[in-house]
Amino acid sequence: MKVSNSMTEPSSQTIRSQTKRRSTTSIACQMVLGLALMLTVTTSVGCFLPIYSARPERRVQQLLFTSDNLRQIVDDWERFWQLDSPSHMSPIRTHGGIL
Repeated sequence: MKVSNSMTEPSSQTIRSQTKRRSTTSIACQMVLGLALMLTVTTSVGCFLPIYSARPERRVQQLLFTSDNLRQIVDDWERFWQLDSPSHMSPIRTHGGIL
């Protein structure tokens, strides 16, 4: 009496689909690990690769430029949202202060 091997041995089609599924999963894992590595490296750029110069005179100049740029962000934000000027939508001007 011969027992059919179709129940005990997987077919070649099943083996190929499992191999393809494993390779897709491993590629996805590699992509996630690569993304995690890139995020780790980009957050530590200021530590390994200094942002500012090592020369004190040049570093002071760079820090002044940076602080001026950061100070201008508030002005740009208010200008973008039109908070730096009074509203021209109403015919009555409001003082804005305590009267």
